[in-house]
Amino acid sequence: MSRRDARTIALKSLFALDFDQEKTEQTAAETVASLATEEEFAKVGKKDRAYALALVEGTEKNQAAIDAELESLSGNWKVERMSAIDRNLLRIAAYEILYAPEPVPAAVAINEAVELAKAYGGDDSPSFINGLLGHLVKKHGA
Repeated sequence: MSRRDARTIALKSLFALDFDQEKTEQTAAETVASLATEEEFAKVGKKDRAYALALVEGTEKNQAAIDAELESLSGNWKVERMSAIDRNLLRIAAYEILYAPEPVPAAVAINEAVELAKAYGGDDSPSFINGLLGHLVKKHGA
């Protein structure tokens, strides 16, 4: 399978965890494991499952800093007001660009977020995500 599958599992996990008030590392791991066993992801290998979990845990660990960054770049538009899909795609891509132990090239992270936005977001999601992540990359020179 692919890193896109891992990102999709991470997106769906973060989406589910968005509504869970008692977030724990175990909950993140359980959520990823549960989604990874669904028929849609039955052929996802251990390496991609591990990457999905790393994305979820890394995004959650850095969420406060990521959210502050996104809000500053969005004209102080509160992250909570963004759709759950959009905010979690932005968080994943920002984590991959700024915080991942092995940073993903910005163009790859942005493209992946935009492609997932086309599949799971609203009509305006791809352009919104592309624009905001473009500002993030310019600010950080990533």
